[in-house]
Amino acid sequence: MSGAGAQQRAVVVEAVSESSVAQRSEPWPRGLSRRASMRISDVLAALRLEFPAVTTSKLRFLEEQGLVEPVRTPAGYRQYSPADIERLRFVLRQQRDKYMPLKVIKERLAALDAGEEDEPTTPARLATRDGVRETPGVRWTVEALAREAGVEPAFVEELVTAGVLRTHGRSSFDPWARDVVVAAAALAEHGIDARHLRQFRTAADRQADIVEQVVAPWRGRRSASSRARAGTVAAEVGELCTQMHTALVRAAVAELAP
Repeated sequence: MSGAGAQQRAVVVEAVSESSVAQRSEPWPRGLSRRASMRISDVLAALRLEFPAVTTSKLRFLEEQGLVEPVRTPAGYRQYSPADIERLRFVLRQQRDKYMPLKVIKERLAALDAGEEDEPTTPARLATRDGVRETPGVRWTVEALAREAGVEPAFVEELVTAGVLRTHGRSSFDPWARDVVVAAAALAEHGIDARHLRQFRTAADRQADIVEQVVAPWRGRRSASSRARAGTVAAEVGELCTQMHTALVRAAVAELAP
């Protein structure tokens, strides 16, 4: 090979090597534009289809936690890139689908940035309200809830009378009510009626009291960032309480098996 050919080949190899190094050093997500030209209102519009409850204060809180780093204009305004939006989607999905603490999410992002973790796949997009899957704006009536759960309206009313279900406003129920009625109907087939289910409501209220004590320091502050943190911590601690309750019930039931 001539000297000129060898030199040209060396230049190509060096360029490829530099490109590989640059790709590895690029933060996740790779391949998306990092041109910061989107205002915070644009980001909210892009995210609200999947996360209807996302707010400006939530985005600022995630920025404070180091999970996203928007560019600041000379006037101090935040500007985001398409890569920033995808990063935010990842954070919000981890909170919604896995109730993952922000500290763990930040560690996962660091692993993705370093190429130590596989690229995450995009899950189905569900409308949520900060950790609670729901259809935006849905409030069940007694009749609609009974129809959706496949029970008689009298069964729903019995759960209300027993204090297992609670209404909002004029006999309407939140989106979680359907899950409660379906589970109650299944338990009723084993002879467990609404009176027995009151202890579940009592246990849930006590666990909610624990969560409220944890988030009280943030709820007592007026800043939007503090309120956003309260919501995030409440979702995380609430899920941990659920996991603890489930583990204890499973352990106790396992002792009944022959």
